[in-house]
Amino acid sequence: MVAIVRTFILLLITLLAVPVFADTDLGAYVDKMFNAVPDSAPGAAILVIRDGKVVFERGYGATDLRTQNKIDEHTNFRLASVSKQFTATAVMLLVHDGKLSYDRTLTQIFPEFPAYGKAITIRQLLTHTSGLQDYEDLMAVQYKSIPDDQIPQISDAGVLALMEKASTTKFPAGSKWAYSNSGYCVLAMVVEKISGQPFADFLAARIFKPLHMDDTIAYVKGKNEVKNRAYGHTGEAGVFRETDQSSTSATLGDGGIYTSLADLAKWDVALTHHTLLSEKEMQPALTAVAPAGGSENGELVSYGFGWFVNPYKAHERMWHYGETIGFRTCIQRFPKDHLTVVVLCNRSDMSATQSALEISELYLGIETY
Repeated sequence: MVAIVRTFILLLITLLAVPVFADTDLGAYVDKMFNAVPDSAPGAAILVIRDGKVVFERGYGATDLRTQNKIDEHTNFRLASVSKQFTATAVMLLVHDGKLSYDRTLTQIFPEFPAYGKAITIRQLLTHTSGLQDYEDLMAVQYKSIPDDQIPQISDAGVLALMEKASTTKFPAGSKWAYSNSGYCVLAMVVEKISGQPFADFLAARIFKPLHMDDTIAYVKGKNEVKNRAYGHTGEAGVFRETDQSSTSATLGDGGIYTSLADLAKWDVALTHHTLLSEKEMQPALTAVAPAGGSENGELVSYGFGWFVNPYKAHERMWHYGETIGFRTCIQRFPKDHLTVVVLCNRSDMSATQSALEISELYLGIETY
């Protein structure tokens, strides 16, 4: 009995020694991180989902300098490479349908593809181990005498055409890891070829509409419009200018989706409850590949299908960042901790990844208050 009492007292002392913060307290701390953003300047949108509930959702700053509309949970940002998880899901849905396999090669899908495509599989495209040439590098050579603002925009089909003109890869398929926007543009064309639908339409029909992500689109100029749109900006000496589009802003598979906090909350529910794909079907997306030479931002790579899957300070994690002209984005999901943090910025001088990790530490209890 004495031992039981002693154990209880020790447990009580331990509990009292650890500060417990309510979501409202943590939210106030997050608010302090961003409330210095002026209402008239480009800013950010922050989402925190804990135990399946939205516990923090707020916008800071303006969607653009012309209207100065306030950013809120319905403002749609260009996701940049955070889009890759949706491209991967589209491919996985075709595998679910029995119309595609991960071991199918490029030449089996596109018979006109050069011979080197015989060694490149869908799995390798998904995991950035295909070795495909970087389409931005090829464009730089093609348009080397043309000013950047005069280079025409390239589409996913255009990227596929560049890959078909190439005669080799950067390295043998499967031998190394190297982040590949080319691979995800080609995957968008794979989805089009196998489904018989434009990639944007397939995403809408199979992902966005079933999940009631009503304002989420793969943006195609002249075909659809982004509602409540945030425009990208670059700051120079404290002065912002709109830098929303570049020659690579028309590709969809690697980064062309626009969405909001409200719709990403629905996406998070679908991932948690395996709405589109079963837990077993999602396993390949969360299984890391580890070929030689794989690193990103100085860290060894653990990448699945459209997700980085390396842990953070001993917490299991699936995550991705996005960077494109005028935008910085990040999603951090900690499935076992039932925590998701999203940061979307329409200005290039903010680090969405750093902010998302700082917020994650607060809610994981890693940060010292």
